[in-house]
Amino acid sequence: MSGARKVASATAAPAGPVSLPGLSGAWRRRGRAIGLGLLYPLPFLLILLAWVLAKDLFGLSDDVLVTPAAVITSAGELVDFGTLPGDVSLSLKRLAIGSLLAAAIGVPIGLALGFSRYGAMMFDPFLRFFQAVSGIAILPLLLVWFGFSEATLQLVILYTALVPIIFSTMTGVRTIPPIYSQAIETMGGNRLRLVRDVYVPGALASIVVGVRLGIGYGWRALIAGEMLIGAGGLGFMIFDARRFHVIGQILAGMILIGVLYLIIDRLILKPLEDVTVRRWGLQRV
Repeated sequence: MSGARKVASATAAPAGPVSLPGLSGAWRRRGRAIGLGLLYPLPFLLILLAWVLAKDLFGLSDDVLVTPAAVITSAGELVDFGTLPGDVSLSLKRLAIGSLLAAAIGVPIGLALGFSRYGAMMFDPFLRFFQAVSGIAILPLLLVWFGFSEATLQLVILYTALVPIIFSTMTGVRTIPPIYSQAIETMGGNRLRLVRDVYVPGALASIVVGVRLGIGYGWRALIAGEMLIGAGGLGFMIFDARRFHVIGQILAGMILIGVLYLIIDRLILKPLEDVTVRRWGLQRV
């Protein structure tokens, strides 16, 4: 009887805290994400603080540096005049067209070069050479050939974004283990099947990385082109404000250029890259 009571008491004893490894791991990951989210704005806040302190401590005039409040006022004036929304939409439209053209041309070329080991070896230094010659460097030549036209702007985006897309796609194909293509060939798969089931999925993470880099390079080249060509856009807005020495508009345009690309990169390109990399097992979830 006493043994039965011992068993019953042991059974009825209050259990300790239940540990759920999966749940605790999820909370830890969420905590880290929140902590990183709070750290992201810190560099921008430090720059803003340095900006305000430099303005006050050194007594800089508005002809040299204006206050953050004056930049906000200048941006509001551009919105009221209706010029800022038009410049933003024009620059984004140009970037979208040039980036789509670069991806449509660069991905097939990169795949074709990646199929052949000798082709990749032959074009590797060629691509590295043109990757060093930036779009800004080739812009004067485009101006001689095509003048101050929309074609010049599109070509400078295309040239700047095309090289990293081709190079990343080619590299992605070359890093696919040969055993996968050999398995398809053993099962009687043709060249189209290899491209569809091996090369494109295997190189997809590298393709997305190349597109992300290409858009970033193309965005910088576009701003420089708009400054020189004077056909509207954020680059022209900044350069035009220089003529009238409107420091607030210049700084507003610079900040807007960075913010717009940050939105494109963080809300569209980076999530696409993360999903692609996780899907093909190259990143630990």
